[in-house]
Amino acid sequence: MPFAAENSSYVFFPGLYAPEMPYYTIKHRIKHQEDTMSEQMIRRRNARVLQIGSVAIGGTNPIAIQSMLNTRSDDIEGSVRQAVELEKAGCQILRFAIPNQEAVALIPAISAAVKLPLVADIHFDYRLALAAADAGISKIRINPGNIGDDQRVAEVAAACRANGIPIRVGVNSGSVEKEILAKHGGPTPAALAESALYHVGLLEKFGFYDIAISLKSSGVQETIAAYRTISEQCDYPLHLGVTEAGTERMGLVKSAIGIGSLLADGIGDTIRVSLTANPVQEIAAAQDILRGLGLLEGRPTLVSCPTCGRTRIDLIGIASEVERRLADVHAPIKVAVMGCAVNGPGEAREADIGIAGGDGNAVLIKKGQIIRKIPSERIVDELFEEIAAMLTEEN
Repeated sequence: MPFAAENSSYVFFPGLYAPEMPYYTIKHRIKHQEDTMSEQMIRRRNARVLQIGSVAIGGTNPIAIQSMLNTRSDDIEGSVRQAVELEKAGCQILRFAIPNQEAVALIPAISAAVKLPLVADIHFDYRLALAAADAGISKIRINPGNIGDDQRVAEVAAACRANGIPIRVGVNSGSVEKEILAKHGGPTPAALAESALYHVGLLEKFGFYDIAISLKSSGVQETIAAYRTISEQCDYPLHLGVTEAGTERMGLVKSAIGIGSLLADGIGDTIRVSLTANPVQEIAAAQDILRGLGLLEGRPTLVSCPTCGRTRIDLIGIASEVERRLADVHAPIKVAVMGCAVNGPGEAREADIGIAGGDGNAVLIKKGQIIRKIPSERIVDELFEEIAAMLTEEN
């Protein structure tokens, strides 16, 4: 049984870890969390709200997760299949390329298969934007400075206004205008921001303000600096991403640093993790970035230790299986999987539920209380039995 040391506000667990390693009581832990919560809270930039089909971004709306199809634009069947996979994975806004008039047929086909807002990615040809608007697209990504004279910009703005379709101005380091590059000596963060505001100004000229902005570089530091710059120059919602981030491993690292840093600053309203990989992996990566910052609503968080020579259970296998099963849990719970009796009981007590490993067994800890020992072969099953019971009680 746990006991409190004399004249102490700590509680100790005999046989689990040494008395010289005290751990806060639940009362003190809660007080500590209350004292530090205001410091840890992310204060989001006050962006204007933009409605994209059924999803609103900006303001206090949740950060929306986007991805993009990588199927051929003339493969309607394959594109629909991938769109369905992305929706199942948790994609909330879906973009795809419209390189020609034939590709406009993707819009009704995908709309019939998923409930996601759809974004048409268009370059240069304003007629494709008009066709996409007529076909029922939810949003258009186009840079008005690249589609011709003012008359064409006015036509696109009018069509989008009439259909309630917002426009994303998307600038990257390879698309900055020559005059702006010359002024800044290259695609600097200031150059990216100036280019984006140039395109925004063309839409504002015709009274169009349903705008989102992205300005991406393949360089992480440049991307962060560009978004920080523009976040102080306008209140349009910002679409975050590191462009051409790379393959799954390095692309995730670069995106986590770039997107995560900005979100921690309170900057950003929707995100896309760009990977040279199956786009379903982009959704998993985006969810993990949001989860790591406490911004993924209604989903569990797993904490687990890296193991060491004290560990006497298969913690790596257990943690991997717990993570896999948590994918089916839709509740904001914190689950701890700890390897030994040194930090394990304390860290597990910080969670809603968790286990701390022993010698061929583990202790189950729920809401700060040790419930029982579990034999190693039953650790994961009994943990999830308790999770299910706990969620049933709370509902």
